[in-house]
Amino acid sequence: MMTQNKLTTSAGAPIADDDNSISIGERGSLTFDNYQMFEKLAHFNRERIPERVVHARGTGAYGTFTLKKNLSDYTIAPFLQNTTQKTDVFVRFSTVGGGQDSSDYARDPRGGAIKFYTSEGNFDLVGNNTPVFFLNDPIKFPDFIHSQKKNPRTNIADPAAMFEFWANHPQSLHQMTILMSDRGIPLSYRHMHGFGSHTFSFWNKGGERFWVKWHLKTQQGIRNVRSEDVHKYPADGAQADLVNAINIGDFPKWTVQLQIMTVAEAENFHINPFDLTKVWPHEHVPLIDIGELELNRNVNNYFAETEQAAFAPSNFVPGIGASPDKMLQGRLLAYQDAHRYRVGVNHNQLPVNRPKCPVNHYQRDGAMAGMCPYGHDAHGSTDNQGSGVNFYPNDQINQGAPAPEPAVAEPPMPIAEKAWIKAHDQSGDDYYTQAGELYRLMSEDQKNQLANNIAGGLTQANKSIQQRMLNQLHKADGDYAQRVKALL
Repeated sequence: MMTQNKLTTSAGAPIADDDNSISIGERGSLTFDNYQMFEKLAHFNRERIPERVVHARGTGAYGTFTLKKNLSDYTIAPFLQNTTQKTDVFVRFSTVGGGQDSSDYARDPRGGAIKFYTSEGNFDLVGNNTPVFFLNDPIKFPDFIHSQKKNPRTNIADPAAMFEFWANHPQSLHQMTILMSDRGIPLSYRHMHGFGSHTFSFWNKGGERFWVKWHLKTQQGIRNVRSEDVHKYPADGAQADLVNAINIGDFPKWTVQLQIMTVAEAENFHINPFDLTKVWPHEHVPLIDIGELELNRNVNNYFAETEQAAFAPSNFVPGIGASPDKMLQGRLLAYQDAHRYRVGVNHNQLPVNRPKCPVNHYQRDGAMAGMCPYGHDAHGSTDNQGSGVNFYPNDQINQGAPAPEPAVAEPPMPIAEKAWIKAHDQSGDDYYTQAGELYRLMSEDQKNQLANNIAGGLTQANKSIQQRMLNQLHKADGDYAQRVKALL
């Protein structure tokens, strides 16, 4: 049989027979020259890269961000300047705690990471479907995730451990209230909001810095699943929903909004504006509509694109930076480090992660170096950046060797005067007011769902944990505590 595309080994040699191994006679043992079989089996053993420790189960799609408000007064970020400007994006949604084998309908936060392919590099907005998080200090993140994973002895979910952690960390109360509410199980990725959650910073041409929070409001409406109805939905329902919607041209959209605060306003704000467990009340810092995000193209290969997509909060572009948000600063290290371990040191050379602008640096070598062209070489070079100079400073700057661009320098980061460097205890902060305000916004049905969901897990904890949780709930709202206590 003649074919246009010959089957080959990974080294390109044509394969004559891919159905039968070489053996000593029809019923004899295989021989050691079965190099084609060895290659297939060896590669098969290595088809899975390490699973993400968190956000393992996810689905992704491509789309477009359209700017509708000029933000040049606040930032020099290239994709936030010209109204109607469009920027390509890749978005990955996920559950957080479960592995690849878990369900899309677990009671769990949902991750939403956006990679903006801008003209001056990739900007990654790595957030969740909630405006806050369980923690405000990254040193507690491994402990928190351990408490949410399976019990180390039984390898099954352990609600008692979850509530034991929360009972010992009142800073988690706000996020726990959201998680246990009716919004704890979104119907689909299309029917939930998204948030950058962290406090980021902008700076403009004049060197003025602003503190910023990102919000994405679904245009499909909020739709959730009640705990008692979860069994009605397939484990991969959220992923199928997004793929199918895009396939039929029902492209999901989100309105993109910002909250912006000046440095002076932050100094006198009534809460710590860099505490990830707290929201900025809209009456004090109103939302500003800036654009629209649309998803309109599915991936061609799940592993190559969605599974190997590498998002990192440290992927900033000129005009966007970090803030004193402690959780954000911890993630500036942790995310890139996770990708280097899981995918490899050259993960940004993969097509889904590769910037759509020229990339020039002095990084060399490492596993899979030069595996994909960066795109700045007209000939599509994949030669590990060739024979060019690999250090800086050097004497080849005038011949095109990369050099820094002082014009994009970030202005100085403000800090409190006379600040002392030490481990600052935050346990005495107010972690109850905003949780109580959220509770009082709920309808009777939402309050009852919340109380039932909390009690369902808390009944598996001991009396000490139950009492500590009830004390936290009482500080938020007396009725909140009473409803849960009655169910216990």
